[in-house]
Amino acid sequence: MTFRKEIKRSLTISESNILKIELLNDGMKRLYKSRLVNSCYLDNSNFDLLFLSDEGILPRKKIRIRWYDSNLKFSKETKISSIEGRFKSTEPINFKNLGEVYKYSEQSIDFGLLKPVLKISYLREYYKYKNLRLTFDSNIKYKTLLGIKSISSSDNLNVLEIKSSEETSLDYIERKFALRIIRFSKYSRGIQAVYNI
Repeated sequence: MTFRKEIKRSLTISESNILKIELLNDGMKRLYKSRLVNSCYLDNSNFDLLFLSDEGILPRKKIRIRWYDSNLKFSKETKISSIEGRFKSTEPINFKNLGEVYKYSEQSIDFGLLKPVLKISYLREYYKYKNLRLTFDSNIKYKTLLGIKSISSSDNLNVLEIKSSEETSLDYIERKFALRIIRFSKYSRGIQAVYNI
């Protein structure tokens, strides 16, 4: 597991398009083709992982099952934020279909029974700019996975995520992008949008 910095900035559609043009004119290069990212976030019945995230309590973690486009190759990702920094571990998980994803559960020593509570999907574009890796996320959609009735919602914001090594100065990133560092959690926004928590 490698520690890294992740800085997020929310953007309107217009701001996102303008920033992409500016960065492309300044040497930003596309790394990969765009793809649809799908994630099912796990939590317990009290939404304790959400609470830790919203309160900024360390250490904290998020657990999700992820797959891309319509390719049913699934992986389990655990993102941990600690005093030392942030890191992510990824392991393949053998599901044959989406039904198995939605029925998945696991027992946690700290949080009890965890199961999928929210599906998030969005279009992600991948770029390299200087020594930074950038992703632009758009068309963000949320869907409940608890209860009988399914509720969906679309976000009106896009997200720029800047990923760098631990050694990269935050001052450098702030100056380069003239941004105010914010905490932007799709998981938190999605839960608020569809569960009103």
